[in-house]
Amino acid sequence: MSSEFSVIGKNIPKLDGIKLVTGRPAYTDDFILPGMLYAKILRSPYAHAKIINIDIEKAKKLPGVKAVLTYKDLPRIPFTTAGQGYPEPSPYDTFILDYKVRYAGDRVAAVAAENLETAQEALKLIEVEYKILPAVLDPREAQKSQASIIHDEEEAQGIYDCKKNLAAFVEAEVGNVKKGFEQADLIIENEYIVPYVQHSFLEPHISITYFDENKRLVVRTSTQVPFHLRRILARILRFPLNKIRVIKPRIGGGFGGKQELVTEDLCACLTLATGMPVRLSYTRSEEFIGGRTRHSQIIKMKTGVKKDGRMISQEMKVLANTGAYGSHALTVQCNTGNKTLALYRCPNIRYEAQVVYTNLPIAGAFRGYGAPQGYFAMESQMDEIASLLEMDPIEFRKINLAGEGDHSQIAEILGEGKEGYKQIFKSCGINECIKIGKELIHWEEKRKIKPDGIIKRGIGAACFMQGSGIPGVDMGSPCRSRRFRNRQ
Repeated sequence: MSSEFSVIGKNIPKLDGIKLVTGRPAYTDDFILPGMLYAKILRSPYAHAKIINIDIEKAKKLPGVKAVLTYKDLPRIPFTTAGQGYPEPSPYDTFILDYKVRYAGDRVAAVAAENLETAQEALKLIEVEYKILPAVLDPREAQKSQASIIHDEEEAQGIYDCKKNLAAFVEAEVGNVKKGFEQADLIIENEYIVPYVQHSFLEPHISITYFDENKRLVVRTSTQVPFHLRRILARILRFPLNKIRVIKPRIGGGFGGKQELVTEDLCACLTLATGMPVRLSYTRSEEFIGGRTRHSQIIKMKTGVKKDGRMISQEMKVLANTGAYGSHALTVQCNTGNKTLALYRCPNIRYEAQVVYTNLPIAGAFRGYGAPQGYFAMESQMDEIASLLEMDPIEFRKINLAGEGDHSQIAEILGEGKEGYKQIFKSCGINECIKIGKELIHWEEKRKIKPDGIIKRGIGAACFMQGSGIPGVDMGSPCRSRRFRNRQ
């Protein structure tokens, strides 16, 4: 490594390394304030129901309880919990607390007390009368006429078609897919299912809210999006933006699951109600109920190829389950098509995504942001096509992989919730990567081994590409480097 660099190639001490290994305060929960209250959330036992009546009087009278909040106590302002570009392309389909619950675990009420035990006991004293509604638990059934409408509230904004439980819809086409299939020598069509996945980060969602000496509302929280969070809170709390300060300490894992508002709104509401510091933290079980998941998807892939292995036409159709609310419904599914379909050269491409509501836990951002689901389907089908063509699966990929000088037309049409941007591959090391990978795993030798006996061993390979940020700053190029140099 050249000695001209002061950081690259050098062993640089981690700035907070000593603090972490010596156990000094670093995370949200390491912060304790005098008189801090502890919050708990009452959750719905039903997947879909309306609250007919809610009685909190017994809970309020319990010694040590300082506040009990229901939907009756809070402003009814629709919003999206998503922390992403602004204005957010997600539907505004969420309320801090609502008179309707849309999944088992949805928020019904919040309590702040002098300790966790008292807060937990107060939840048992809240009496709720529900009108149970039919639940939609299968994304394939969500758009059928007999399915319950999950979001029938008048205040919601930006839902693609609430009567069909369709949170978002996107489609894009390059070339002419129908004609492309007519020219193909081989067409293969498959369906792939990607299930729910939970982030399971070590540190659960946790927030601590309080007023500082300048009467600012301070939100100390484990979040990936402090500035988005501040903007959303100011709107739904009807609180001046310059009177909110968000502190993001080191987070104990996020992976996208903390890329939106989860605990901060209720915690802040309890501080506003009591004037006291409040701590709200999820348990591990609450993370699986009230946290976020990867979008489960049912993906239909159809690919047409010529006899020599060249792809001529490809169609990807996604049915995605966003759960009870659509925070990242549109943008994640845009990314599924944007990233996946740009990997290979194909003159005719079509992408369609239907994102449906169900009465299941909420899906959101998860590392890869929709691309892993698409690549699972794409790369599975690549192997299947190679097998039918009797080609080495890596050689089949190399024939079709995009490379230096290629232009991703699908990325230009399909951004994240809005029109994309021109993306030219000015450098590409995929072939060198494949060459080294084949050597390291002894691809040629292992491919020749014929399975014998009851124990079978296989060898496989897959190709992926992924950006590092949001549209417009999602790629590196010489022109960008020059622009930054000119600013110095």
